[in-house]
Amino acid sequence: MKKVLALILAVAMIASVAMLTACGGNNANKGNATDAKADADKTYIIYSDNAFAPFEYLDTETNAYVGVDMDIMAAIAEDQGIKYEMHNEGFDASMGAVQSGQADAMIAGMTITDERKETFDFSEPYFDDGQVIVAKAGTKMEDLKGKTVAAKTSTVGGEYAESIKDQYGFTINYYEGSDNMYQAVATGADVACVEDFSVIGYAIKTGQVNLEIISEEPANVKGYGFAVQKGKNAELIEKFNTGLANIKASGKYKEILAKYGY
Repeated sequence: MKKVLALILAVAMIASVAMLTACGGNNANKGNATDAKADADKTYIIYSDNAFAPFEYLDTETNAYVGVDMDIMAAIAEDQGIKYEMHNEGFDASMGAVQSGQADAMIAGMTITDERKETFDFSEPYFDDGQVIVAKAGTKMEDLKGKTVAAKTSTVGGEYAESIKDQYGFTINYYEGSDNMYQAVATGADVACVEDFSVIGYAIKTGQVNLEIISEEPANVKGYGFAVQKGKNAELIEKFNTGLANIKASGKYKEILAKYGY
């Protein structure tokens, strides 16, 4: 009788453990399903520049921001099922918003550098560009000596200007936006400005500015990246990279660049 009772108790204990394990497994599965649904339902807040044509700029006819970055983000979002709100607040403001957690990410013609990697996690590069010196027609690099050159705050262009200012003997005035720099050069407040080659090339080609590139070749050619706060939103970076690969494979990426003359 004792052996029979012991056997019954043992079977009961095994059944209880099995039920608890099953319940725990169901709860875990429910948790995973809830997390997946939360990711699918999430609307990401993405910041960008507001005056960096052709990557982002205001279309005055539609009163909407358009450009290479806007189109690439829209195409990747469609490919990956990403819900997002775009805020075009300026380059410096975008970096601050991501760093403070106010924004989930930014796409703003942001050059990937080792220094920025200390603060941000980046996608794969989606466009390569470098910096050039721009001035009124007839200006030469030696004419920069003793003058002021315009650069944008918190940019690789500003870093490049700092790296060559002693070589050419100029000082630097900093501005928040590209349009402010162009105006400063056009009015003679500064003798030249530092800008990304593709951006100023587009502005010159479309007649937005009456300036010319006076440096020989683009310097510091690096990739632009989609950025998130370091250690945050890894799933968004993964989706961006996958979507970028997909729109390149489908030809959509090439179509977007061709739309803006690249």
